[in-house]
Amino acid sequence: MMHAWHDVSPGNDLPRDFQAVIEIPLGSNVKYELDKASGLLRVDRIIHSAVYYPANYGFIPQTYAEDDDPLDVLVLCQEAVQPLALIQARAIGLMTMVDSGASDDKVIAVATNDPEFNNYVEARDLPPHRLLVLKRFFSDYKQLEGKQVQVEDIRPAYAAITVIEKALARYKKERQRLMADHGRSAKASSLPQSKSEA
Repeated sequence: MMHAWHDVSPGNDLPRDFQAVIEIPLGSNVKYELDKASGLLRVDRIIHSAVYYPANYGFIPQTYAEDDDPLDVLVLCQEAVQPLALIQARAIGLMTMVDSGASDDKVIAVATNDPEFNNYVEARDLPPHRLLVLKRFFSDYKQLEGKQVQVEDIRPAYAAITVIEKALARYKKERQRLMADHGRSAKASSLPQSKSEA
C-alpha cells in the first residue's frame, strides 16, 4: 500500500512549487493527522475551541521538519479539499508557532490551480484580514485545552523556501531510518508526478 509521506513525490518544481497532501479540509474542526506507521489518517482530536481550520491543512511529502514530522502546509483555496487528496501549491510565506516551548513551522501556500489564489506570490499581498485569521486560529485553537501557543509574524516566501529546502534535505538524509522506524521497505519508490500535474 502506498504511504502518503514516503511514497508520494513532492513534485518536480521544488522548492517553491510542490505537491501537498491534505489532512484537514478548510472549515473542519476535526484534527486529522498522518498515522506514520500506516500512511493513513487518524482522528487526533476534535478541536476544543469554537474555531475551524481557515485553510486546507496538510504536509509536503518526503520532508522532515524540525518537529520530527512532515513539514506542515496551509493551502489557501476557495474550496475544502478532501483529506488525503493531492494538491499543487506554491509557497508564499511562513508562519512559525511556539507550541509548548517547541518551534513549529507552517508554510503558507496557495493552490496553483485555483484562479482566485494562483496569482499570489507573497503572503503580504493577501488581504490583511486573511493573515490575521490564520494567525488568530493558531493562537486560539488550543486555549480550551489549557495550552498556550505563540504565533510569530508571517515571513515572506523566501523564508518558506529555505525551510522547505532544509526539510527536503533532512528527509533525504533520514529516509532509510524513518522508513525502517515505520516498518516500510527502504526500496519503496516515489510516485512520479504526471505531466498534467506540472
